[in-house]
Amino acid sequence: MEPPKRACATVPHGPVPASPTHLVLIPSYNSGKLVLRTVREARRCWTPVWVVVDGSTDGTDASLRRMAAADAGLRVSVLPNNGGKGAAVLRGLQDAAAAGFTHALVMDADGQHPAASIAAFMAASRANPVAMILGRPVFEADAPRLRVNGRRISNWWAELETLGAGIGDSLFGFRVYPIAPLLAVMRGTGWMRRFDFEPEAAVRLSWRGVPAVNLAAPVRYLTPAEGGVSHFRYLRDNLLLTGMHMRLVLGLLARLPVLLRRHPGLSAARPR
Repeated sequence: MEPPKRACATVPHGPVPASPTHLVLIPSYNSGKLVLRTVREARRCWTPVWVVVDGSTDGTDASLRRMAAADAGLRVSVLPNNGGKGAAVLRGLQDAAAAGFTHALVMDADGQHPAASIAAFMAASRANPVAMILGRPVFEADAPRLRVNGRRISNWWAELETLGAGIGDSLFGFRVYPIAPLLAVMRGTGWMRRFDFEPEAAVRLSWRGVPAVNLAAPVRYLTPAEGGVSHFRYLRDNLLLTGMHMRLVLGLLARLPVLLRRHPGLSAARPR
């Protein structure tokens, strides 16, 4: 059964004017037909939308290319091999910066994220362009409890690593990033290429002085019957996150004097 469509209720009817500064960036790896729905919904809400196909083997690259051929507001890039979500985002950011864009809203291809919230997040970014606009997930009752409860651990670590800078959710991937500082962060490390992208991006941007603005956004975990696809592997990805947090804590200790001089108020902050 196909999940219900989530219309974009925050923009008027008719074509959405193209933004010269803000784009929607969708990395996709073997997302099946859901990526086509996600792209259509995103296009109803924003122009332009860019998709980076991260070495998918499910044939969706051909369908996406046909969509792009008929839609000037859609661009599709196809990577030959799967490099991970962060690697796909990095490719999109590099191309976006070269084209003159300053901000990118990153959202998943698998139907979890709300296209109807795109315009509100973009408006928040335009109102505060130096900030990262972080989605704070609002879960439905059928969300997997293991995933919901488990993310609290990562959130606690992110608050510690940023001295309580206010990262509402470290793992939710529906976000607007200022492109230039995120590119600088990613070019300075060989990490952040896979499932570790979201939490490390938020922490390292916070270290660079990029403030966080948290906005609530609904999230759905689609069942296999609805076409839901998950590439999360509990042991593998939790080991990756554990190693990441160890690196970030060490990085915090090395940067602590600089962070306290830059933000004196942080010395009194306590992670929640």
